[in-house]
Amino acid sequence: MNRLVISLTMLLFSIVPAAAAGVDETINAFTAPIASVIGQIVFFKVPLFGAQLPLVVLWLVVGAVFFTIYMGLINLRGFKHAIELVRGDYANPKDAGEVSHFQALATAVSGTVGIGNIGGVAVAVTVGGPGATFWLIVAGFLGMSTKFVECTLGVKYRNENPDGSVSGGPMYYLRKGFSERGMEGFGKFLGTFYAIGIFIGALGIGNMFQSNQAYVQLNNVAGGSLDGLGWLVGLIMAAVVFSVIIGGIKSIARVTEKIVPFMAVFYCFFALIVIMMNFSSIPAAIGNIFTGAFTGEGVAGGALGALIIGFQRAVFSNEAGIGSASIAHSAVRTNEPVTEGMVSLLEPFIDTIIICTITALVIGTSQVADPNFAGNAQGIAMTSAAFERQLSWFPIPLAFAGVLFAFSTMISWSYYGLKGWTYLFGENMRGQTIYKLIFCAFVALGCVVQLGPILDISDALVFLICVPNILGLYFLAPIVKSELDSYLARLQSGEIKKFAHL
Repeated sequence: MNRLVISLTMLLFSIVPAAAAGVDETINAFTAPIASVIGQIVFFKVPLFGAQLPLVVLWLVVGAVFFTIYMGLINLRGFKHAIELVRGDYANPKDAGEVSHFQALATAVSGTVGIGNIGGVAVAVTVGGPGATFWLIVAGFLGMSTKFVECTLGVKYRNENPDGSVSGGPMYYLRKGFSERGMEGFGKFLGTFYAIGIFIGALGIGNMFQSNQAYVQLNNVAGGSLDGLGWLVGLIMAAVVFSVIIGGIKSIARVTEKIVPFMAVFYCFFALIVIMMNFSSIPAAIGNIFTGAFTGEGVAGGALGALIIGFQRAVFSNEAGIGSASIAHSAVRTNEPVTEGMVSLLEPFIDTIIICTITALVIGTSQVADPNFAGNAQGIAMTSAAFERQLSWFPIPLAFAGVLFAFSTMISWSYYGLKGWTYLFGENMRGQTIYKLIFCAFVALGCVVQLGPILDISDALVFLICVPNILGLYFLAPIVKSELDSYLARLQSGEIKKFAHL
């Protein structure tokens, strides 16, 4: 079997350079009309007081507000206990599951902390002004409640397989939850629809986009010396990704629990240096954030435009309401679904409230110090210009952080796509190996082909699946509320005890 895997891997990787040649135009011509139609449907916008409001963002934000209120501000009152759970204070090693609370959190965070935290925030600030940062933070705070609901359900309705592995996520709680309410056919349809969407999304924005952006950053730092060598960079990335994901969620979690804290601290360390070097500009930058949030000067739609851009960037970054993170959280070792819901509160906090905000301050303080610091640069190039403005070599650690972000996103999204695959085609090991080979082939392809429309379709499908996911969360919220009340009562009474770990 091992020889077969190696042979297939080498075969797939050897055809990547050849497949890339001339395939871009053919695929783009075929998929562009499809991508355009799907994008127009999924990201349909309505004019509102001079701003353009994407309905999918409204769907996600309204859900986040509802869950925050319905769960009694769980994003505040559950925060302290979430930290206790991540520390392992209540971890029973005999509970069913595959990974610890910390490993599940690290895997989910690695899936959301990506290129968007560096480049996407710059786009938000450019389009929505400094005020977009304020609404980005608000949306991250509200998204914590959505994560709590979907990750609690992920554990409650997961499948525990005979070999000790588990499979969970929206496809399972949608199917089982609606089935319990006499809507078995509707639940099966939603579960299958979600599984297809997450599988395709994993190959696009969770894979090719990440490897492509990592290659672009490396090539920029190398001064263009990697031109024409995308296939080689892609093969190396694919081989490294394969070496991690072949071992399943336990292998992925062992990597993410080490790489996520390191890459977050590494990036924030250099970002804070830039902010402190712009120390005199900090008060004005913070003032611009609050002023822009409620006036929106120079932004289409004014304050509402800043709000929309900020909320949009937040939901695109932390994926609250998409349901993807609940797939990773479902693998946790626990017999109490609420515990992992609590842990998941920390995910939007880390991803959006901390890392995205720090990126926004890097850009904001640089703009105050020198309004023309970035020239015409946008996205990650703008963030890089803010780093380079202080020290010429700062883009190098930024590029390193970007590669780490991309790598961690790929290995986490490989697991999300795998669970979509196994939901559709079964849990057999041969099928899983085939999926992992396909995933790694797409990692390599991402570095050598510019499949814009394909990525647009993937992006749209990922956000389309939030529609059935949020619908399911509304239907199943009373179950989560009941689980929460029961858990908190038993925690307060002392029935749920801490475990001593040697």
